[in-house]
Amino acid sequence: MGAVFALFAAFYYWAPKIIGNPYNEVLGQIHFYTMFMGVNITFLPQHFLGLAGMPRRIPDYPDAFSGWNLVSSFGSLVSIVSLLVFFYVLFDMLSSKEFNITNNYWHYPPFFYNNNNDPSTDATSSLEWSLSSPPSFHCYSNLPVQS
Repeated sequence: MGAVFALFAAFYYWAPKIIGNPYNEVLGQIHFYTMFMGVNITFLPQHFLGLAGMPRRIPDYPDAFSGWNLVSSFGSLVSIVSLLVFFYVLFDMLSSKEFNITNNYWHYPPFFYNNNNDPSTDATSSLEWSLSSPPSFHCYSNLPVQS
């Protein structure tokens, strides 16, 4: 699930730049926290089941394991609900008509820079963040050179 959370983080980082619309921050946080709870409710009971001796990948199990399996199944339902919230966030981004994204969507105020207060060392000072959002096709007539 760590890779899935990394994919969601990449989506929330790059989607405003690619699509040109911001996402609803509250819905994004609801998606994260419900997914976090759903994943933990799904997989934490499986550790207890393994300690209790339940073998993996079997279609039938003794009734002694039914309680933790029910909790794990409930956690997967919570994860499905959070996935529906994610699809709504995506739908909301794509259906919104206002394009109010700046070129550098993640630009922080100067008091968030490193100790040197050098904005060139910021992660968002690269070429893609200097283009408009969403970038137009064939933004550069020549390949850009960054020193």
